[in-house]
Amino acid sequence: MTVPLSLLDLASVGDGQPVGEALAETVTFARKAEELGYSRVWYAEHHNMRSIASSAPAVLIAHVAAHTQTIRLGSGGVMLPNHAPLVIAEQFGTLGALHPGRIDLGLGRAPGTDGRTLWALRRTHEAAETFPQDVLELQGYLRGETRVEGVNAQPGFGIDVPLYMLGSSLFGAKLAAALGLPYAFASHFSPGALLDAARIYREEFKPSEQLAAPHFIAAVNVLAADTDEEAERQFQARRRMLARVLFGGGPGRPLTPDEIEAVIASPSGAQVEAMMQYTATGKPDAVGAYLSEFAELVAADELITVHQADSLAGRLRSLELVASVADLKGAAAPA
Repeated sequence: MTVPLSLLDLASVGDGQPVGEALAETVTFARKAEELGYSRVWYAEHHNMRSIASSAPAVLIAHVAAHTQTIRLGSGGVMLPNHAPLVIAEQFGTLGALHPGRIDLGLGRAPGTDGRTLWALRRTHEAAETFPQDVLELQGYLRGETRVEGVNAQPGFGIDVPLYMLGSSLFGAKLAAALGLPYAFASHFSPGALLDAARIYREEFKPSEQLAAPHFIAAVNVLAADTDEEAERQFQARRRMLARVLFGGGPGRPLTPDEIEAVIASPSGAQVEAMMQYTATGKPDAVGAYLSEFAELVAADELITVHQADSLAGRLRSLELVASVADLKGAAAPA
């Protein structure tokens, strides 16, 4: 398999695990990825989720970058409606100045949280309506071509951190195509529009200063293990975790194991199954074959893999096993 492979790290926090320990694991994960030759690691902005510690992507990227040497790091993504474009330009301009040639800025339109938390962020759903204009404003700051007279990002002016559009809908595909940006589709949890988005992005793509030809990135879950039995155990653990997160009993009332199984078996469980639709599971050869077939299915220029094992040891082993059947050194992704 020669398609470049990158990584999305959800900075997972296990039950009862200190957050500092989970964040230390993100460093270990990135260093192993760098050693093996993966192209990049991205971190997603989520809020008010106890099991995810990547709510401040720029801070996390800075920490991981200080403990790695060459691997690209970025946001997958920053939810731009939650922020002023100038602030993001300053944050990622700072990162770009500190780590030249290693920083990506992936942008999403969703809030990355629920309505109550959106209020706590002092934002509204209407903030997403200006997303295209906000992307252009942000791009202008980073290129040193401000769209706001008399205002420049310092740091950030002219550093030109590359932008990536993220999404799970046709809106994102069309916007990325119109702006001539790479497009990453979140098929690891919302796969419904994947094939249409890939097609429309390529059909409507317009070359830009950043990108001469389309660059389509598809996300895919990975559970690679030494045995089929261990891979299946991890797969079932992931299903149960998703059910717990999606249908939990509220604060202080987690679902019991029996309740989780009941949810999975109910019509509501179809949502869990849909989120796991694109998952490479098993021993290395089977996982490698699946990833190759998936990349061909969507004509992906790059895959961003989400290693979903329920322990750091499992995720690191999954990285190693996929690397054993992939030409990582010969298939580096472009900036």
